[in-house]
Amino acid sequence: MMKRVIIVGGGTAGWLSAGYLAKRLGADLPGGVAITLVESKEIGILGVGEGTFPTIRRTLATIGVDEAEMIRRCGATFKQGAKFAHWRHAPGTGRHDHYLHSFQSGEDRGGLDLLPYWLLGVAGDENWDEVNTPQKKAADAHRAPKLPSHPDFVAPLNYAFHFDAVTLAQLLRDQGIANGVTHLIDTVEEVLTGDDGIAGVRTAANGVLAGDLYIDCTGFRAELIGKALGSPYRSCRDVLFCDTALAMQVPYASGDAPIASYTISTAQEAGWVWDIGLDQRRGIGHVYSSSHTDDARAEAVLRDYVGPAAEQLETRKIRFEGGYRETNWVKNCVAIGLSSGFFEPLEATGIVFAEVAASMVANLFPWAGDFETSARQFNHIMRRRYERTLDFIKLHYSISQRRDTDFWRDNVDPSTSRDSLHELLDRWRFRPPTEMDIDTNIDIFTEPSWQYVLYGMGWKTDLSAKAGVYRYRDDARAAFADVRRQADYAIRTLPSNRELVRYAQTSGFGSQEKLA
Repeated sequence: MMKRVIIVGGGTAGWLSAGYLAKRLGADLPGGVAITLVESKEIGILGVGEGTFPTIRRTLATIGVDEAEMIRRCGATFKQGAKFAHWRHAPGTGRHDHYLHSFQSGEDRGGLDLLPYWLLGVAGDENWDEVNTPQKKAADAHRAPKLPSHPDFVAPLNYAFHFDAVTLAQLLRDQGIANGVTHLIDTVEEVLTGDDGIAGVRTAANGVLAGDLYIDCTGFRAELIGKALGSPYRSCRDVLFCDTALAMQVPYASGDAPIASYTISTAQEAGWVWDIGLDQRRGIGHVYSSSHTDDARAEAVLRDYVGPAAEQLETRKIRFEGGYRETNWVKNCVAIGLSSGFFEPLEATGIVFAEVAASMVANLFPWAGDFETSARQFNHIMRRRYERTLDFIKLHYSISQRRDTDFWRDNVDPSTSRDSLHELLDRWRFRPPTEMDIDTNIDIFTEPSWQYVLYGMGWKTDLSAKAGVYRYRDDARAAFADVRRQADYAIRTLPSNRELVRYAQTSGFGSQEKLA
């Protein structure tokens, strides 16, 4: 019977995995699995990303996290998607150049698909992100996705969170310990190997820790899966050029400044800038390609974006190698988090990969010792997840109309996109993305996500050959008008992001109290 799990490394990935597996594998039950997490106090949390994907709500609920407590402790705010600016055209062109990758996929309209009618011009000049759901206009008005009366993690508008990564890891640690995880603060000095994979980890204070399954959450160092077991890392620099980030923490100009309800991603000459609104500050960073610019110029771009507020602020530089391991489960060791893979934080995929990996470990846990069967399925699904996500992130670059710098000219070069992305684009010349193009077992991003990016970037799908078969144009016009009414109603009735954050800091959700 497989009863002992050793997690090496803390941070968001380690403690998310620990707390989640403790719940799913019964760490608090007599017949459950004993989970031990060992982390060194000498190794800090990278904390590059402060954004999440809507799946985080279910994950946190499973772990047992209280939503209002998370908002209080982690400076968390509500995120309803990612806004992209200047990805389609270079600044200064005077053309409409922003769109929202919304978390809302659109309402159920009795089987009526609005996208073909939008492509045929039934909605007029409005953009797809504005006519498909009310979320774009509500988020533009800094509205929150829910009311105080809605229960934890429930809302009429789909959402995720922005938060401080360090304090989130601390919250997950406390909840993980409450769920039955044994926490050891110790330094792993040696990883012992044997015929079955990892034989144990030798620590400075607790000696050798032995388990049945080991989870590597040691970040980019990949002490177990990489250094000890030799699973190779596949670089994706040939597809995604960015390899460096400069991060800055920027205070608000005033305590009542609006909090953006989405991540703002603004394209630059050799990369892009993220702008994330937390409770007390904005997290702003420049992600760029060191092959297309130098650090001094990259810092100047970041400071120019922030403006005068950046004058006294320091930057933090993070180097990374975008890529993933094609084999993430080797014998009795599984990699989760940065030790498994990492793409640039364009679509907040870092934490969601940890979520899906932890969920799969729970579902494939080798209770009877059949590691190889579980490993084969885990590795196949994770590899395909990375491949599909790689194509999705590259899509943002590959169909840009920008040609103003070598960075953009190189990104639109067809040779820098994978054949699998070319195949998708070829399909979508004469039909939009549908469920036929999505495998829910491997795709983190479903067809609405591909649609928001594709048409936000100005992609043309030509439906003229079959325009005559679309007979419900009047119904589509009525549906588009209804979305506009819903947007107006949301703006009138929903609190602002900051108002709901302040409410959560003093009260729990599910209350019938009115906002002050």
